[in-house]
Amino acid sequence: MPTDKTEAASAPSAPSKPPDPRAEAPKIHGEKGKPSALLKKWPSSPTRLPSIIVGVVVAAVAALSIWYLVRPQPLLVQGEVDATRLDIAARVDGRVADIPVVRGQDVAAGAVLVRIDNPETIAKNEQALAARIVAEAQLANINVGTRPEVIAARKAELERAQASVVLAQKTYDRVSQLAEHGNAPIARLDQATDSLHEDQRAVDQAQSAYDQAVNGYTREEHEIAEANVGKAIADIKAVQSIIDQMVVYAPVASQVYQRNVEPGEYVSPGVPLVTLIDLSDLWIHFDLREDLVKTIKVGDRFDVRIPALADRRITVEVKLIATKGEYASWRATRATGDFDLRTFSIRAYPVDKVPELRPGMSAYLDWRARE
Repeated sequence: MPTDKTEAASAPSAPSKPPDPRAEAPKIHGEKGKPSALLKKWPSSPTRLPSIIVGVVVAAVAALSIWYLVRPQPLLVQGEVDATRLDIAARVDGRVADIPVVRGQDVAAGAVLVRIDNPETIAKNEQALAARIVAEAQLANINVGTRPEVIAARKAELERAQASVVLAQKTYDRVSQLAEHGNAPIARLDQATDSLHEDQRAVDQAQSAYDQAVNGYTREEHEIAEANVGKAIADIKAVQSIIDQMVVYAPVASQVYQRNVEPGEYVSPGVPLVTLIDLSDLWIHFDLREDLVKTIKVGDRFDVRIPALADRRITVEVKLIATKGEYASWRATRATGDFDLRTFSIRAYPVDKVPELRPGMSAYLDWRARE
């Protein structure tokens, strides 16, 4: 018996079977479908990610709403690009002979814009030239003095008058003696006396004429002749200035913006013939309310945007602030109790040249954020 027990103990045991999961699984359901005690111990764990996302979105919307309400609103100020405009007119009337430029053409300083035809003005110029020739001839004649032939003739007239006086004196003496003795009537004596007096006056006149010929022209006559020459020259200049206006030139390098007349039209003095735009003198014009002008001064610089140039940013410098407000750009209402605000004109010039800028382009900036 002991031997059997030892063999039984030393014999190998049979291999064990793997445990059955269904057998080892805890019993979840109790009797009649009631949850077991083990199920009551395990807590439920649904995901919380959607709730977190919704909370973040609500907080972001609330924050953005508060920021939008409390942030300062932008104050957009709009301006316009402007340039020097020149309306070219003439001082003379007449018909347009030629216009060698077209709209949009770039012209240099001194280029011919319009030619005007006026025959009356040309005729006046010729008359003035002839009058100058006459005045200069008279002055030359006075400067030369009296001709020798004239002096000789005046001397001969003087001698003739003196001889007449001698004859008249002898006749008077003879008649006077006859009249004293009663051999001649008193009437004949009177005639002899008158003849003597006339011949004496003739001698005085001849002597004056001879002296004038010898002495020549007076200083006053010289001055009158010189003044006539000066007047003729002035008349020529006056007419020539009008003739010069018959050809109209461009005062500066610019671009032809508009042709207001065509060849053959009759024009009057002062009527604009051609309008030019100086593209080298561009600025941006703003109309600012008076409550905004106090925040700016001449020399300030800020950036503006040009929509026509793909919202390009351009730095400008203020060079002109109007001395006086022109009109009210914002009307007050009875509800607010405010007053009308006047508008001041501002000119801001680009710091750097921008060839693409053209007059009429819009410009804008946020006035509060310009610094």
